[in-house]
Amino acid sequence: MALDLQIAGLEKLGEFIKTSLIKQSSPSSEQLAFSEILAKSTAENSWFTPENLEQCLTQWASQLTEASIKPWARGYKRASEPKRVGLILAGNIPLVGLHDVICVVLSGHFPLIKLSSKDKRLLPFLLTKWNEFAGGTVGYEITERLVGFDAVIATGSNNTARYLESYFKDYPRIIRKNRTSLAVLESEQSDEAIQALAKDIFSYFGLGCRNVTYLLIPTDFKLERFFENLLSHSEIINHNGYANNYDYNKALYLLNQDLFWDNNFVMLRESDTLFSPLSVLHFTRYNTLVEASDFIESHKDSIQCVVSSSTFFKDAVKPGEAQNPLLSQYADHVDTMAFLESLGA
Repeated sequence: MALDLQIAGLEKLGEFIKTSLIKQSSPSSEQLAFSEILAKSTAENSWFTPENLEQCLTQWASQLTEASIKPWARGYKRASEPKRVGLILAGNIPLVGLHDVICVVLSGHFPLIKLSSKDKRLLPFLLTKWNEFAGGTVGYEITERLVGFDAVIATGSNNTARYLESYFKDYPRIIRKNRTSLAVLESEQSDEAIQALAKDIFSYFGLGCRNVTYLLIPTDFKLERFFENLLSHSEIINHNGYANNYDYNKALYLLNQDLFWDNNFVMLRESDTLFSPLSVLHFTRYNTLVEASDFIESHKDSIQCVVSSSTFFKDAVKPGEAQNPLLSQYADHVDTMAFLESLGA
């Protein structure tokens, strides 16, 4: 019964988000409160621009439907003995921890939530609404310090992850590390596909693990054509934080006399290093798709998703779809619901 109410509440939450994103001449008091939360989120974190918040919320609204939630949630056994699951959330992009919270609640457990200081308003507001829509069946606690927990799901950098692994070594846990995403271009890649790929690069300023920061490019592919198809995103350089990163990295490359390509808002640099600085894309050339596949395999532990138009790459997402994961697509390819199911066994 509780699961039915929670799923119905999530569906209503999706409708509330969808409706609230539509500009209305006479918004309700709830919609006004939501707008105020969004404005405060932007004021407190300049990376959470209105455009990025809208993109994030639109994606969530598309997933919070009965057709998406029911088959996914009912594919797992609900806990007969609920556990208290500590969640240490990241704040690199808006609502990055919402999926973990939903997983814990729908699996029948109780989430103890440590918010990121970078994203401390939006999630609590939406959880309050979910609980209202679900008839008070969504239990959770937001805390500054995790105590009295039975298991942990935490997200951090590679350095932080080592500390978390040691600190929580006596508990069932999922500890997530740094990941990024990679795109494979082909010789006959269409302009439309490259323009779609630009969304995977520049959404959320490139701060998410599903953002493409590395390119595998055919040896005969001209970089000028790639740059030309990014021009619709040139306004990104008007963001102060992004521009500071761009100026710093460009100055560093010039000082070190490094070879790089530049179109005045993003730089390309040939490198074997998967992770690139903000405002920079690393790339390498390949001769065959098998060679590209071998590169991906050798870096699979650091890749969140592969973006490609080719059917050659198993589980690759199409250009423009990297930031649109399904509920069943888990961070770091670790099935969060299966982990939570094992706690209640």
